[in-house]
Amino acid sequence: MAKKQFKAESKRLLDLMINSIYTNREIFLRELLSNASDAVDKLSYKALTDDKIGIKRKDFQITIVPDRENRTLTISDNGIGMTKEELEQNLGTIAKSGSLQFKQEMDKAEKGAKNIDIIGQFGVGFYSAFMVADKVTVRSKAYGADESWQWESNGADGYTVEPCDKASLGTEVILHLKPDTEEDNYSEFLEPYRIQGLVKKYSDYVHTPIRMEMEHSKMKDKPADAGEDYQPEYETVREWETLNSMVPLWQRQKSKVKKEEYDQFYREKFGDWEEPLAVIHTAAEGQMEYKAMLFIPAHAPYDYYSKDYEKGLQLYSSGVLIMDKCPEVVPDHFSFVKGVVDSADLPLNISRETLQHTRALHIIENNVEKKVKAELLKLQKEDREKYLKFWKGFARQLKYGTVNGYGAKKEVLQDLLLFPSSNGEELTTLSEYVERMKEGQESIFYLCAENVEMAKALPQAERVLDKGYEILYFTDEVDEFVAQTLMQYMDKPFKDAASADALPESEEEKADAEKKAEANKPVLDFVKEALGDKVFDVRISKVLKSGAVCLTTDGPMSLEMEKYFQRVEGGMAGMKAQRVLELNADSPVYGALARAVAQEPEKARKYAELLYDQALIIAGIPVEDTAEYTKLVCELMV
Repeated sequence: MAKKQFKAESKRLLDLMINSIYTNREIFLRELLSNASDAVDKLSYKALTDDKIGIKRKDFQITIVPDRENRTLTISDNGIGMTKEELEQNLGTIAKSGSLQFKQEMDKAEKGAKNIDIIGQFGVGFYSAFMVADKVTVRSKAYGADESWQWESNGADGYTVEPCDKASLGTEVILHLKPDTEEDNYSEFLEPYRIQGLVKKYSDYVHTPIRMEMEHSKMKDKPADAGEDYQPEYETVREWETLNSMVPLWQRQKSKVKKEEYDQFYREKFGDWEEPLAVIHTAAEGQMEYKAMLFIPAHAPYDYYSKDYEKGLQLYSSGVLIMDKCPEVVPDHFSFVKGVVDSADLPLNISRETLQHTRALHIIENNVEKKVKAELLKLQKEDREKYLKFWKGFARQLKYGTVNGYGAKKEVLQDLLLFPSSNGEELTTLSEYVERMKEGQESIFYLCAENVEMAKALPQAERVLDKGYEILYFTDEVDEFVAQTLMQYMDKPFKDAASADALPESEEEKADAEKKAEANKPVLDFVKEALGDKVFDVRISKVLKSGAVCLTTDGPMSLEMEKYFQRVEGGMAGMKAQRVLELNADSPVYGALARAVAQEPEKARKYAELLYDQALIIAGIPVEDTAEYTKLVCELMV
């Protein structure tokens, strides 16, 4: 029979279909199985209104037959089949989809086609077969037809259509695999366990049984006359097995799924050794219909805080895996969430490998964000132990999520944050802090330090604690940025307890402070001149009570920010805060300094250096020259 040319376009177009639209050649099996599933669904749907069909849903199946000797892989179904005209229209015209046409016809007839899962709507999935095959033969007998037809092609050169002897209803696609090369091993697609793995990966939830004959080692029956020393004998048997589970867990009613089933699914699907802390099983209806099953892990993956980590949910379209990790449907701040989203409304592109970026994706992302936040708040309130376990693994992610994008998501995340505080050993939320605030307290106080113990020891905290006010301890490098991003919580501004204006000051107190600063100006000028460019200024402290000295800053950058930037690679590492040495004019140490300034200037210079180094130590900043510091202490002792 004369070879016919493809009607739609040239060889270049088909080459584009095969080599550019699809990036992963193993998906050819997913595409062919999806087409077979569509064929079954079409006949099953017709059977609802046509008693002549005489085939029940349970009798439908898809089979896979690998033949190593002849290098063929055959995918067969007992679905609706194709006539000669349909073979030419659907396979002879690139991007002509019989599935899409069927669905459009049902829509016009108003027969509820919306409830039919028709996967292959673009008409190009079939051509992915040419990524692995140098010849494709399609044999088909349509429902209601007396003849069967064979379509065959070697690729872009064209195709033939001729009668064949297929007796049974349905379609079989026979792929003649390409020869192996040094770079490409096409024979892998003839290995039963490789095929089984691909079905499990991509088509596990196709609701038609996908069957293949598998080899197993089976123990022979023990002979009746076998003696005590009988050794069991084994034989190799071949049995037809169903490779797909068909009904995904997320399609079942939540009330009918046991916790053990969720845990097993999570561990198997996402390779975790520990059960999840929480499961969110939800279905959305309306402008975007989908079902989702989301998991909150109990711990962070080993690579979570590395550039190698990839966020994303598994994306299914009518039970067929489209993407293993779709980043667009889960927000960055909740990138730890694992799970699946399944929808027939997904805006797939022509190859079904990626998504078109449309509003539908944002709808899913926003809903996922709301569901995850609600579940975390529920854990926080009802099972604090579990929430603390979650917080241990993902605190850093939520904090950075708060400051990212100039605080775009701060209102989503602020109620999820926890901090240590002066109230006790337990971490506290901002809401719990505000509930405990004393009458007349206008601000949320915090102190920055490397750890809680250092924060408690800071002399600047004394006057705030003496008022009975609680202080949050910011011990992570990002915490101060979080406070600056939030600015306030429940109309209560954040205030650094170490700042001079942390507590309100009366006019009388202001006047006394100015008088004290003026009276001590000679000492302050002397110390500033002695320290040189180590400090921006030297002042009489308004924050110290019993402590003799502390280090604060002028300007927007704090000491903790400076420490952070020192750890950052690149240009920001040189950024420094404007350091201010604060002295307690009422302390005995200051009295000794003042006397030395008046009577022994050289000793006063050593006192100034010593006080500065002590302020560095209190602030958790390394002393610049430890040998010189030790020498200085020894000299002053002698």
